[in-house]
Amino acid sequence: MKNSMLLAACASVALFATVAIGEVAPTDVVFSDTGAVEGSLTGVAGDPTNGAMVFKNRKKGNCLACHSNSDMSDQQFHGEIGPSLDGAGSNWSEAELRGLLTNSKNTFDGTMMPAFYVDSGFFRVMSKFEGRTNLTAQEVEDVLAYIQTLTE
Repeated sequence: MKNSMLLAACASVALFATVAIGEVAPTDVVFSDTGAVEGSLTGVAGDPTNGAMVFKNRKKGNCLACHSNSDMSDQQFHGEIGPSLDGAGSNWSEAELRGLLTNSKNTFDGTMMPAFYVDSGFFRVMSKFEGRTNLTAQEVEDVLAYIQTLTE
């Protein structure tokens, strides 16, 4: 009995270590000269269904606050500050989209788009948000997978 409990505990630690090691920390993300991020932030494929949920969630991605998206025409209040994302999956490479989601400021100097996977370098941050990213690495990969479905 003790041996099986010990094996289960070791398996849990090994699984956690695999997940933690596979995720790229915000400060370790490598951007190209154009702002693209070639490699996955998690090593796990993104889930476009969850990505759509994060995309429209007003307390998570909140992408609709600035972008319109015909795929979500049932949602209210599409923004007009950013470009329409219709066709974004055809117009941008996976690496370019990952870079934009991670930190669009590396591609578009002065953009209003938030950096979704950055945890430092901000000004006047509430203490409960210090050292935290807007989205997790997996949520970035999920939103990326969703946006890649947006082909015209």
